[in-house]
Amino acid sequence: MAGIVFLKTNNLRGIVEFYRSIGSKVWLDQGDCVILQRDNFLFGFCERGGEVTKGWLLTFFYKTPQEVDALYEKMKDRAETKPQKNDKYNIYRFFSRDPEGRDLEFQTFLHDIEFNWRIYNKM
Repeated sequence: MAGIVFLKTNNLRGIVEFYRSIGSKVWLDQGDCVILQRDNFLFGFCERGGEVTKGWLLTFFYKTPQEVDALYEKMKDRAETKPQKNDKYNIYRFFSRDPEGRDLEFQTFLHDIEFNWRIYNKM
């Protein structure tokens, strides 16, 4: 099964550039809607005017804590927390916001997960 999450934006080109700067790529540009891809996660932004979509948490996961730390260093001016271990879920993560105020989480699992990293590394 495949899917896409769509969110409203008031600054399509700016928000696309932000997500590209943190490792996403443009999967499909439809003019007023752009679908981005970060590994196996497809998410799109559509310029619609009015209030932007908020109240969602977009979580991006990485293979290692070092990858999370590297992204934190790149984003620490907008980070809400420092990277830290969450014992309840056995993850390592930090929180941030995108330029329009959407909540973001960047994490890695500290336990084995069933995920095909071979495919992940080819994306």
